[in-house]
Amino acid sequence: MNSSIVWLRDDLRVADNPALTAAIERGGRVVVVYLLDEESPGSRPLGGASRWWLHGSLSALADDLADLGASLTLRRGAAGTVIPSLVAETGATAVFWNRRYGAVRDVDAALKSRLTDLGLVVSSFGASLLYEPWRITSGSGEPYRVFTPFWRACLATGDPRPPLPTPASIEGLAVDGDALDDWGLLPTRPDWAEGLRASWVPGSEGAHDRLEQFVEHGLALYHRRDEPALEATSRLSPHLRFGEVSPHQVWSRLHEPLAPEAQANRAKFLSEIGWREFSYTILFARPDLATANYRPEFDAFPWGDTEPEHLAAWQQGRTGVPMVDAGMRELWSSGWMHNRVRMIVASFLTKNLLVDWRVGEAWFWDTLVDADEASNAASWQWVAGSGADAAPYFRVFNPMLQAQKFDPESEYVRRWVPEIDSPDYPTPIVDLAASRTEALAAYDAVKAAKSP
Repeated sequence: MNSSIVWLRDDLRVADNPALTAAIERGGRVVVVYLLDEESPGSRPLGGASRWWLHGSLSALADDLADLGASLTLRRGAAGTVIPSLVAETGATAVFWNRRYGAVRDVDAALKSRLTDLGLVVSSFGASLLYEPWRITSGSGEPYRVFTPFWRACLATGDPRPPLPTPASIEGLAVDGDALDDWGLLPTRPDWAEGLRASWVPGSEGAHDRLEQFVEHGLALYHRRDEPALEATSRLSPHLRFGEVSPHQVWSRLHEPLAPEAQANRAKFLSEIGWREFSYTILFARPDLATANYRPEFDAFPWGDTEPEHLAAWQQGRTGVPMVDAGMRELWSSGWMHNRVRMIVASFLTKNLLVDWRVGEAWFWDTLVDADEASNAASWQWVAGSGADAAPYFRVFNPMLQAQKFDPESEYVRRWVPEIDSPDYPTPIVDLAASRTEALAAYDAVKAAKSP
């Protein structure tokens, strides 16, 4: 009997899933598989918080598929081995997937060539981005290095495609696979995920509930999105990262009728979706984004020797700098941090402590539920000054001034640092003014070395 394999990756949803739709429209039975691949070249093992999220997301997806008549097959191992093995096991004559944009796309390309040579139908689709990276280039044909002209070029191409509907049913083919619990994605000794469970509902239902809550309540306040004490952001980032909701679905929902206050903020919110697109365009051009400076002159930047005590204080939220500590504690508790605060804590690590941005990127990769291979690395490089930015290293966020501006009543800080006014709160581990001067001097040295 004719059958197709749908290989899911960062697209854990049944609605607006082009690969799944293509398999259903082809006819025959459909094998839906998720592969935990930590072995293929270019793959990066998930951090602890993302593993927790993945468990919940796969569990929810299995239920959604079961409601439509299909099942979710779980396999573990290198894609180049597991997918051909599954093809032989099921007698599948077609394989469909949605595209990836980092270094692992080489794995996909090799597998597509191999399976095509065997006579299979193999197709990949755009599902995770509104605009494919290779289609948005500057007049010289190069990728954009600055966000504003990039986003302007995106919008000039016209509206993205409308989202695909949820399938009415799937003629599924059940295949033996791993048990989700056997993957050990959830923390046990200790179980540190209590705050994550209190904060999030992984899965498409949770994603769309979050989207609706934002459209109905948060979007009207989005002009105040830089205030971390206020519920004015969407918190859709982990749902987008795992593909429980697509950017096409978000775009479509934001173009439905909105209240006037929400309508006024729509363009700005969609431009933040654009920043995600921009990060993936950078990743597509530079698959080593998480490990190599986007600006090669920063290879000579004199990052200081990482002081274990300083790094631990930053990670644990006990630097003696209230806004930094509040953000790091929010991260540890909930697996998420307000974006303005992310910039503040990243600037403090890289420019006040002179710690290499890759150290911070790795910590966020392990602790964020929305740890995204493009946005995480691109954002760290943006703050560090080594990334795609028109005004790089001399931007130093003063965490005290940032707190005065965006948390003037200390509501956010006191929420996460209740001992702020007590003798238990430590003095700052570094002098902000002196360390800023040292950082700028180091940047000047890099500029001088680059000059002819």
